[in-house]
Amino acid sequence: MENINTYTPSATQDVAERQQRVLRNTYALLAASMVPTVLGALLGVQMKFSFFAGSPFIGFLLFLGVAFGFMYGIERTKNSGMGVALLLGFTFFMGLMLSRILQAALGFSNGGTLIAMAAGGTGAIFCALAGVASTTKRDFSNIGKFLFAGVILLLLAAAANIFFQVPALSLAISAIAIVLFSGYILYDINRIVHGGEDNYISATLSVYLSIYNIFVSLLQLLMAFTGDRD
Repeated sequence: MENINTYTPSATQDVAERQQRVLRNTYALLAASMVPTVLGALLGVQMKFSFFAGSPFIGFLLFLGVAFGFMYGIERTKNSGMGVALLLGFTFFMGLMLSRILQAALGFSNGGTLIAMAAGGTGAIFCALAGVASTTKRDFSNIGKFLFAGVILLLLAAAANIFFQVPALSLAISAIAIVLFSGYILYDINRIVHGGEDNYISATLSVYLSIYNIFVSLLQLLMAFTGDRD
């Protein structure tokens, strides 16, 4: 019996166009998500907002509960406009959560510079890794399990350090977080390009979380090593 190749040139082209459309929509929604993030951060700084003012551990658990609640809702509605609305609401909430570290940074005389450096560094990391992930023929799907295990360990270490308050551990957590979430940018963008992710709302959520965590971790390291209180 003659084998029939079902992957015609037109079908292959349609798949490639769909992947590029998902990638474009992801970048567009990612850019839009920065607006509520900035608004939330500005409002949080003005209000001196903090989940951790009372008990840091309870605040950490409360933050995780709200964040995972948003993420669950986004995944359940990712094929509708409600998914976009929930995603933008989530990024506003995450902007509010940024206010605590931003207030700490602004306590340094060079705080504005530190924030700008963290934002610029995060942008450079994202652009470089997204460029690699979207142009290379290599498939990075095999690093997904390793990255997931690393993030679980990172969360456990962060929770433990709430009690122990070890400065060296805090710096190590920040450095490892930059490496892990940089890996996630490679993984997530590469999945879109290779057809492993076909929903731009889910893709945007994943990439946003990576960018957010890289920014926070980079800012923490900059404050520790170059913060000036004079």
